[in-house]
Amino acid sequence: MSREPTRNELPDEARQAEHSGSVPQAKTSSSEDIAAFVAKARTMSPHAGARGRLVFALDATMSRQPTWDMACALQADMFREAASLGSLDIRLVYYRGFNECRASRWISDSSELARLMAKIDCRGGNTQIGKVLAEARREAAASGVRAVAFVGDAMEESVDDLCAKAGELGMLKVPVFMFQEGHDPTAEQAFREIARLSGGAWCRFDPGAGAQLRELLRAAAAYAAGGREALRRLSARESGAAKLLGQIK
Repeated sequence: MSREPTRNELPDEARQAEHSGSVPQAKTSSSEDIAAFVAKARTMSPHAGARGRLVFALDATMSRQPTWDMACALQADMFREAASLGSLDIRLVYYRGFNECRASRWISDSSELARLMAKIDCRGGNTQIGKVLAEARREAAASGVRAVAFVGDAMEESVDDLCAKAGELGMLKVPVFMFQEGHDPTAEQAFREIARLSGGAWCRFDPGAGAQLRELLRAAAAYAAGGREALRRLSARESGAAKLLGQIK
């Protein structure tokens, strides 16, 4: 996957243990050893860290131009919602044209995200949802991701391949929120399965319905910043959050 800008790959943390040639004596774990292990395991969790992280993925093929413009206008609401709960970093991933799929660096400012999105124009091409899920999987393992929010209207790939990737995200506790514009039945079937297997949610919004999309993006940001409890509080006043809350595991 190409990136804007290209980031360096994280170094491999694994190290090969040295062998001394002797068999070590068995040792009973003390309560301190167990506590240290639990503490280390928590720091290795993909959800560790104070800042929430959300992969914001968009279909930028030609049919998406109206929703792309709408998403540019609404994305600041994600940051505003997250600001009331803590903080949020967003990684923009989009695909368009012939085999073009790009990912931004992690962004913590709504104006910077808006500036980046304003430079992107939609181009004709097929869907590349598999690349989006693969990128989210890499980021979840490398630096931690709380959730993925995807906005699209079509699916032109192997649904079995997409489901396998969604299942991997589910094992990493990274729910995928699939926001579908329109009523394409093939897309709906695939989007529902991706959401189910990842522990996320599927929601439909009407073409050009800015208010509906705004609620869904705010709900995804609330979950990424504050988890299920934040989503529960938001659901008391917004129907979009209630739809997500009713589906996530």
